[in-house]
Amino acid sequence: MGYQFVHLESYARKADAKGRSTDFIFAEASRKPEACIHVENPAPPVLVYGVGIEAAQEIHDTAAAAATIAVKGGHVRKVARDKKTLHTVVASYPATMAEIRDDPVKRKEAEEWERRTINWLRSQYGDDLKSVVRHEDEEYFHIHAYVVPTSDPSLSALKFHPGVTAKRAVMDSGKDGEDRKTLSKRADGAYKQAMRAWQDSYHEAVAIPCGLTRLGPQRRRLTRDEWQREKVQAKALQTVVQRARKVKADGDNFVTRTKTDTAKIVADAAREQEAARKATAAANSARDRAQQERAQAQAAIADASRYSGWAGRIRAIWDGFRKSKLVEQIRSDLSGEIDRWRDKTRDAERRQLEAERQRYEAEKKAREAQDAAFRAGIERDRLRSMLMPAADPASADLSPSPKLVLKPNFAKKEKRDD
Repeated sequence: MGYQFVHLESYARKADAKGRSTDFIFAEASRKPEACIHVENPAPPVLVYGVGIEAAQEIHDTAAAAATIAVKGGHVRKVARDKKTLHTVVASYPATMAEIRDDPVKRKEAEEWERRTINWLRSQYGDDLKSVVRHEDEEYFHIHAYVVPTSDPSLSALKFHPGVTAKRAVMDSGKDGEDRKTLSKRADGAYKQAMRAWQDSYHEAVAIPCGLTRLGPQRRRLTRDEWQREKVQAKALQTVVQRARKVKADGDNFVTRTKTDTAKIVADAAREQEAARKATAAANSARDRAQQERAQAQAAIADASRYSGWAGRIRAIWDGFRKSKLVEQIRSDLSGEIDRWRDKTRDAERRQLEAERQRYEAEKKAREAQDAAFRAGIERDRLRSMLMPAADPASADLSPSPKLVLKPNFAKKEKRDD
């Protein structure tokens, strides 16, 4: 493994001292012959993100033609052609194209580096990142990013240059009495610090996970042994980071599954509680109906008994029943009615007992549901304590389980009516 390489540059429509303009940059990217004489066998670029080079150039040229800038007096004018309106980033992976083509492992590592680099570019430039292409016709595996600042009416590409932005901030806020040389020196320091921070952000997001070092051996004059040791350390750091991320991912997945299971247990318990509540209400209603029917049966028996036996005969005579044959007929008829109401009373008592049994079963289910929710809460707390070191500190805690409120009193039995 080697060290990271990422570089940025901005360009204007008017060519600079080296003859590089936005037209030249787009022509080089698309591999037009007049712009890529440094490539022995030019090949079309491979689009890996956004739109193609021609589409990116059209976006840039249209935006540049319409870009304006405010000047003194409240006037607005077109942006000058020498104003930098295109921002570019090139990032290279320390492996040759031949190595990547011949070695599937290196190919996979290069693709992972490319994916992470694109994600980092998106975090840096957002929607202004229009295109990312890969050139496979040069020695090393590398990509080019093209940023058009369409979010800025003036299309200023230098706003994406951290060094220039930091330096301008210092120059614009110079202290009173500070001489020009001191101010310029302080601004240069801010420029270097901002560029180091930009490189550090790439190192943290891309280089470390890919096992690349921050700096190469030549700039620090490292011996070959020192450089080999640093590469080994970078590779070891990559392995540690990968393992840590895997452990965290596994822990997060386990926590997610536990939360899901806990939520299901709580939901099931709530449903059981609701079913138990309804069953209890139905049992109570059935019991009340049975009691009413028993009372009606007892009242009917009492009414029918008025006309049975000698007392019934007397009542019959008193009520106007003069013929004994009629009295006997009535007594016989009422006897069957009495038996029917007695059967109905016994049936009502049986239904009352069944209703009470159903209510007991419903209350038992509710208690079991409450116990299940309580056990789920205990299991959640145990898992939280086990996974606390691996979980993301910013992630939210497991949501507390709801308390099930149902307190049946099985010790107290309702006194049944005789």
